[in-house]
Amino acid sequence: MSSDGVDAESKVSGNQANIPARIRRELDIEDGDHLRWTVEDGVVRVEVVQQRRGTFADFDGYGGDERTDVTTDHDEWGVE
Repeated sequence: MSSDGVDAESKVSGNQANIPARIRRELDIEDGDHLRWTVEDGVVRVEVVQQRRGTFADFDGYGGDERTDVTTDHDEWGVE
């Protein structure tokens, strides 16, 4: 394999390959992210599917004017 145009290399060990640190940093790959692999005409392509983090991190709570009581309203929510 020629190293012309190669960004980074890693070695396969036990059917696993490491992602070089420079590539992980550049693509912001973190623990829990998924890699989607495709092969087309002998070329492997990898897409990073990042895990959603902090879904409720920006949630400030209910901002409505009406007071709610979860113990009584829970089972009636959406029922006319």
